[in-house]
Amino acid sequence: MTDTPDNTALTPDDAAKASASPVDAARKTAAPADNAARTAAPEAPGDVPAPAQAPAQSETPAPGDVPAPGDVPAPGEASAHGDSQTPGEAPAVVDDAAPPQAPPPPPPGPASGDMKEAPLLEHLVELRTRLVRCLIAVGVGFAACYAFAERLLGILLKPLMDVMPGGSKLIATSLPETFFTVMKLALVAGAFAASPFIFYQLWQFVAPGLYKEERKIIIPVAVSSAVCFVGGALFGYFVVFPFGFKFFVDYASDYITVMPTISAYFSLAVTLLFAFGLIFELPVFIFFMTSLGLVTTKTLRKFRRWAILLSFIVAAILTPTPDAVNQMLMAGPMIVLYELGIWVSWFVDKSRKEEKAARAAAKEAEETAKHPAPEGGAPQAAAQKAETPRTETEAAEAAKSDPAASDTDSRAG
Repeated sequence: MTDTPDNTALTPDDAAKASASPVDAARKTAAPADNAARTAAPEAPGDVPAPAQAPAQSETPAPGDVPAPGDVPAPGEASAHGDSQTPGEAPAVVDDAAPPQAPPPPPPGPASGDMKEAPLLEHLVELRTRLVRCLIAVGVGFAACYAFAERLLGILLKPLMDVMPGGSKLIATSLPETFFTVMKLALVAGAFAASPFIFYQLWQFVAPGLYKEERKIIIPVAVSSAVCFVGGALFGYFVVFPFGFKFFVDYASDYITVMPTISAYFSLAVTLLFAFGLIFELPVFIFFMTSLGLVTTKTLRKFRRWAILLSFIVAAILTPTPDAVNQMLMAGPMIVLYELGIWVSWFVDKSRKEEKAARAAAKEAEETAKHPAPEGGAPQAAAQKAETPRTETEAAEAAKSDPAASDTDSRAG
C-alpha cells in the first residue's frame, strides 16, 4: 500500500502569511473605524493642522506582507493620525473672528472758500453789533438833549450874535427850517454826549487783533479819544468861531446887510466843530501807532516837514471857506498837535525800551538760576575781560572816566 503525500505540509511562505494574518486583520478592522470617526467629527473652525510628525517607530512589514486594498489611503485623504497631507495643498485656515471693519469716512470739511469767509462774517457781525450799540447810545443822548434843545441853540448862536451889529437876527427861509435845525442840534449834542461810549466800542472792535499787553491800553485810549474830541470842539467854539465870524461880518458895509439863515449857520458851525474834534485826535493816534510799534520817534521827526505841508492841505479841505484865516486857525493847531505827538511817542519809546531791558534782565537771571556757573568761573571771566584788548572808543571812554589809567596806558605804549 502506497502512502499518499500529505498536502497539508506548509511552505515557508505560507507560514509567514499565516503569522502575519492576525496583524492584517486588525489593520483592516481599524481602518474603516478611523475613517468613520473622521467623517463623523469634522475639523473645528480655525483649527490649524499640526505639522507632520515622524512616526515614533517604523514598522517593517513582514516578508511577503502585501497591504490590503483598504490599507492604501485614498488621494487627498489624511492618515489615521492626521499626519499626512496631499502635496501642493495649502492647509485650510478658517478664522471665526469677524473681519475688521473699515473706519467710517470723515465728515466733509469746509471748503477753502468757507475757511476764508468765516472770519470775515464774524468780523462783520461784530461790527454790526458795535454799530448798533453806538446808535442806541446816540439815540439815548438825543432823547436827553432834545429836552433843552432851545437853550443849546442859543449857546451855538452866541459867537455869531456877539460880532453881528446890534439888533441883527438870523432868518429862516422856510417854515420847517427852524424845527429841523433844532432836531439836528439835539442829535449832534447827543453824539457828543455819547462820544466816550462810541470810542470805547470802536476800540473794542479793534481789540481782538491786538496782543494781551496792547489790550491794556484800550480803556485809556478810549477815554483820551473822547476828551481830545470834545476838547477840539471846544477849541473851535471858543477860539476859532469869534475870529472867523468877525472876519466875515467885517465885510459888510452900508450897502450890504449880513442876514445869514439858521440852517446855513448850523451847517458851518457843526462842520467846524467836527473838524477840530477830529484834528485833536492826532496825539492819541500817534500814541496808539507808537504803542503798536508801527512808528517811532525818529520816523516822526524825519517826517516833520511833510507833516507841516499836509496840515495846510488838510486845513484847506476841511474848512468850508477858502479864506486863509480859517485855514491858519486849523493848520496851526495841527502842527502843534503833531509836535505834541512826537513827545508822546518819545515817552512811549522810552517806556518800551525800559520794559524790554527789564524783561531781558529777568530772562538772563532765570537762565543763570537754571544753569549756575562753576566755582571760579566769575573771576576767570573778569580776568579774561580785563585782558581783552580795548578798542579806541572804549579806551577814550576809559580815559574820560579814569585819567590815571590813561596815563599808565600811554606810558606803557
